[in-house]
Amino acid sequence: MTSNTPIPPKPHQTFEDIKHVDAQGNEFWYARALAKVLDYSDFRNFVAVIEKALSALEQSDMNPSDHIGDVTEVIEMGKGAQKAWPSFALSRHACYLIVQNADPSKPVIANGQVYFAIQARRQELADDATFQALEEDKKRFFLRNELKLHNKQLVEAAAQAGVNTNIDFAVFQNHGYKGLYGGLDAKGIHAAKGLKKSQKILVHMGSTELAANLFRATQAEEKLKRDHIRDKTQANRTHFEVGQKIRQTIAELGGTMPEDLPTPDKSIGNIEREQQKLLGSAPPNEPKDNV
Repeated sequence: MTSNTPIPPKPHQTFEDIKHVDAQGNEFWYARALAKVLDYSDFRNFVAVIEKALSALEQSDMNPSDHIGDVTEVIEMGKGAQKAWPSFALSRHACYLIVQNADPSKPVIANGQVYFAIQARRQELADDATFQALEEDKKRFFLRNELKLHNKQLVEAAAQAGVNTNIDFAVFQNHGYKGLYGGLDAKGIHAAKGLKKSQKILVHMGSTELAANLFRATQAEEKLKRDHIRDKTQANRTHFEVGQKIRQTIAELGGTMPEDLPTPDKSIGNIEREQQKLLGSAPPNEPKDNV
């Protein structure tokens, strides 16, 4: 796939269509329905992927039964006929582990990886009462620090993929931005936000925009490593496609495109200085970013 290849309309909507909610409000997916969406014609092959997810849960000290349960799934057989088959009920996290271990040659797998990664992260933040209690400025500060960490890891993964010089990385970073921001590179985003030349875009993002960029950075890093990419042209294309898929997912979930989100009045550096002033500490310097 190249960066010019159009993404099929609403591939993630299928994952929403087959989602179920139990009496307690918990989301789950039936394994046979998910296997069909992920283009597995033989359910026995899909069971092997589920077993890998079970192993990952055990290694993470999670209770597998909290995420993967034996059920009977009713399948439409045509002409109104139905048949019950043994299957599994899968949590969102189980689905995430499954698509991470599924056949990477299937184009729909990449869509599933982005979809369930975003949904898992959204739920983690929704379940985190501490995070939800934070004011917007504190959410920005929290997410910016997390993004700084993952940007460092992305730099390391990109270097392993052949992105070696500062110019190479600037080009690589712009490919990710272009995918996520509908063609805008760092300079275009800077102009769209109406920022001064000295102002950096990452410290002038709200929490929603920072979260989108965090998804971009983490998913690009994982895909570079997972696909064993060792060519900077391919690395650039991968970063663009990850950003593009996240943009598409935002649209399908009814979200606002990153370039249309409001620009906060205060930079994250200003927020931190205000907090330090209240605590009586020396104000820190503005966080350093490339863009």
